[in-house]
Amino acid sequence: MPKTPSHLSENEHSKNVVVLFFALSLFSIRTNLRNTIRTEMDDVNDKVAYFQAITGLEDSDLCVEILTAHGWDLELAISAFTTTTNDTPSPENPAPGTTSTVPDDSVGGGLYSVSQRGEPSHPSGPSSNAVAPPGLAWKIITLPISVISGSLGLISGAIGLGLWAAGGVLSYSLGMIGIGSGRDGESSARLVSVSAVGNEAMQFVASFERDYGTRRPNFVSEGFMDALQRSRNSFKLMFVYLHSPDHPDTPLFCERTLCSETLVAFINENFVSWGGSIRASEGFKMSNSLKASRYPFCAVVMASTNQRIVLLQQVEGPKSPEEMLAILNRVVEESAPVLVAARLDAEERRNNIRLREEQDAAYRAALEADQARENQRREEQERLEREAAEAERKRLEEEEARERAAREAAEKEAALARMRQEKALSLGAEPEKGPNVTQVVVRFPTGERKERRFDSSAKIQTLYDYVDSLGCLDVENYSLVSNFPRVVYGPEKLLLSLKEAGLHPQASLFLELDS
Repeated sequence: MPKTPSHLSENEHSKNVVVLFFALSLFSIRTNLRNTIRTEMDDVNDKVAYFQAITGLEDSDLCVEILTAHGWDLELAISAFTTTTNDTPSPENPAPGTTSTVPDDSVGGGLYSVSQRGEPSHPSGPSSNAVAPPGLAWKIITLPISVISGSLGLISGAIGLGLWAAGGVLSYSLGMIGIGSGRDGESSARLVSVSAVGNEAMQFVASFERDYGTRRPNFVSEGFMDALQRSRNSFKLMFVYLHSPDHPDTPLFCERTLCSETLVAFINENFVSWGGSIRASEGFKMSNSLKASRYPFCAVVMASTNQRIVLLQQVEGPKSPEEMLAILNRVVEESAPVLVAARLDAEERRNNIRLREEQDAAYRAALEADQARENQRREEQERLEREAAEAERKRLEEEEARERAAREAAEKEAALARMRQEKALSLGAEPEKGPNVTQVVVRFPTGERKERRFDSSAKIQTLYDYVDSLGCLDVENYSLVSNFPRVVYGPEKLLLSLKEAGLHPQASLFLELDS
């Protein structure tokens, strides 16, 4: 039956719908594929960066090859990288030159190498039986799950951050109003927090004492690297015990060997001890780093240079106290020269530091003494300069006073001279003897006498002017006195004439100084 135009349009419409659906599917697949590739590339870059941080390799191409050879399994790649290229040593007597790296998160930071004699190992090449990475289809299938998981993680992280911020604000507010603080206003929260590895070490020590008693090696309650630094500072080897609670040989080994009185005394005297359970994070990582394959596991390590750890001895499997003591004693004897040399080197450094400090102290003391002498000299010089300036000031003042006194005396003398001259001129010429002329004799305290004639009408003031004009006295206050009868011719009689005063025709007067 021939197809009608309506049938043709319906078929074409169906074909167009199929083509459109197929195109949309291809577009969706391409978009998902692009996002998956981008996510995969981000995941690859993160793994390469993490592998570089753990191993210390700077060649990113080499890191990619190693990760590709191990199926992009970080733990497998790191474990293969830390495996030595030499033959595997025996547990009791490892061969020299064996090396393994300790990851950053296992020892608290940095790259550390555990070696027999400080020789670094080289990463192994790509394995022939490498596992291929997950396929693209699996990535596409698991993409929604990854997106949902990542979104939930971001949401939970944001909620946790908000709760932490709210808790901090609430705690601060309560502290400001005095609520939530302990006695004497101290906060009830602990001010010093214990690190995670330190907390694990404390839990291990407490669990070991609870199970096997207090007679045990003195395991330090701190992380592995802190304990290693303690051994370095005390110039001792470090005894490491990795505890496997589930191993059947562990209880008997701990009771009869590790806690034996002789072995405990020897370990505590010659080692810094660190123990960790392989159930804990650091203990598990140290078991991987030290390649522990049998338990109970013990090792003797020593800190070396360049953040390396020298593995001196490892003991795997159960041992008797005598065997352990013999092994540890041999390690101590073999390592004694190295420890002695390190101690002597440290003492030499301390002596050099002390010598430099003493030299610096002596230099500072000498410098301070010189500065003190310089300050004393400067102060003495300043004092002398002040005294000289003060003496000069006084000299100038005295000289000025003398000049002023001399000037005043000269002015006074000139004034007296002018006054005597004026008074001498005011007396006029001495009159001749006659009936109206009075003869006056004036005697001075020095015994000197002066005589002169005056008109009988002259005033008593004229006699004072006469005495002043003579310049025989240096004083201004005096009085003229007659003896018989005693009459003092003071200021009240200055205007009397000689005749009125009874001094005519002649008189003898004494000059009396006023007190």
